[in-house]
This record gives sequence, C-alpha cells and structure tokens, in this order.
Amino acid sequence: MSAFAAALGRDLRLALRGGGDVLTLVLFFVIVGVVVPFAVGPDQALLARLAPGMIWIAAFLSMLLGLDRLFRPDHEDGTLLLLRQAALPMPAIIAAKLLAHWLLAALPLLLASPLLAILLSMDLASFWRTLLSLLVGTPALAAFGAIGAAITVGIGRGGLLAPILIAPLSVPVLIFGVGAIPAGPGPDQSGSALLFLAAISLIACATAPFAAALAISASED
Repeated sequence: MSAFAAALGRDLRLALRGGGDVLTLVLFFVIVGVVVPFAVGPDQALLARLAPGMIWIAAFLSMLLGLDRLFRPDHEDGTLLLLRQAALPMPAIIAAKLLAHWLLAALPLLLASPLLAILLSMDLASFWRTLLSLLVGTPALAAFGAIGAAITVGIGRGGLLAPILIAPLSVPVLIFGVGAIPAGPGPDQSGSALLFLAAISLIACATAPFAAALAISASED
C-alpha cells in the first residue's frame, strides 16, 4: 500500500509542479458554459433542458485534453521502462496513475460545475443529479482514457489518436450519465441509469489497469 501511495504521490507532485494543466482543463470546461448560451439563444427553459448534456460533453472533452500526459512523459524519459522492473506490479502502478488522473482531470471539473450550472440556468435539483452522475461516471471516462493513452503511448502523434479510440467506448457513459438526470414529466428511469453508470465505472476501473499494462508492455518490447 505504501508503494501504491508513493506512486500516486509522485504523479500528483509532478502534475502540480507542471503548472497550468489543471487550470487549462477547468477553463475549457467553463468556456463551454459561456459559449453554449450564445448558440442556443435567450430561451432559458431550452437552455436548462440541454444543460445536463452540455455539462457531460464539456466534461468528456476536457478530460481528453489531459490524456497525452498520462503515460507519454514517463515513456519519453525512460521512467516507464524502469517502472516495469519495480516491485509494485505494473497494473497497480497504472491504477495509481489512473487515480491521479481522475483527481487532476475530473475532480476539478466537479468543483467547477456549480459555475457552469449557473451559466446554463440549471435548477438546483437537476444540478445535484448532474453532479452525482458526474461523480459516478467520470471514473469510467478516466479508465477508458488510460487504455487509449497506453495503446498510443509508443506512437509519435498518439495524443491525437487516443480520443478517437476511446470515443466509442465513452458513448454508453454519456448516454447513462445524461439518463441518470430526470428529464421532467413521464416515467423516471434515472435510478436504473445511475446503476448502469456505476456498473460501467466499476468494470472499467477494475479492468483498465490490466489492459493498459498489457498495451504498455507491448509498446515497450
């Protein structure tokens, strides 16, 4: 456990020492909330109805921005090769990187979501449901992102390829993420959607470290 905590702490320190990556993700996330009202128009009811989907899309796109830094710096300076020889198994190291990625790429977006909710005229009930669905669903986006980043780590311009690879995997997360927010009158299936979203996150987070470790081993050999 101490080795896992050390790997997690190393990634957090390096990312925070790097400076403005987290701020860039948050600014991109908020800019969506600034731009969308200009495209939708002054209809606040329509804007509020579209808001959960727009927040989910903004979160998805923002998390894609940080994918290239998940494994590539360690690959380029040889650290990834050394980590494969460490006492801690590679899937556990990948799990630590995955947790650090969620803390640095998804958690700041959740903290910034109240500002986006105000910009998109969301009511309080929809905001809390959106925040809950993001909390449950963003680990799956981070896990799929880790797989895509591991597959493309050895490719020169893989940072552009990884989002294309993980986009199909992320579609169910977006569908159930928005479905977990009640849309208004009619049958409420948001509880079932939230359960499906939680199941996808659990399965993705359990399998992603092993899949990413295999992909990294294949690219390094």
